[in-house]
Amino acid sequence: MRFWLSVWGVVWTVFGTAAFAVAGRPGWALACGLLWLIITIDLVVILRHIRQGPHYQPGRDIPPYQPPRNSP
Repeated sequence: MRFWLSVWGVVWTVFGTAAFAVAGRPGWALACGLLWLIITIDLVVILRHIRQGPHYQPGRDIPPYQPPRNSP
């Protein structure tokens, strides 16, 4: 779901950047452009995590690790 929300965000920020640039609002176009950059970086991180695949998660039959004991 986070992937699709990021794609949706990229679509809207690209549209916003172009629309504000055409409308002659450079400040808003810059703000949308910076948001576009942040969302694109987030999308790259999401894709990296997807490509890494699932990580090992111990099941219910595996007891939790004992916390280290502080020795004085």
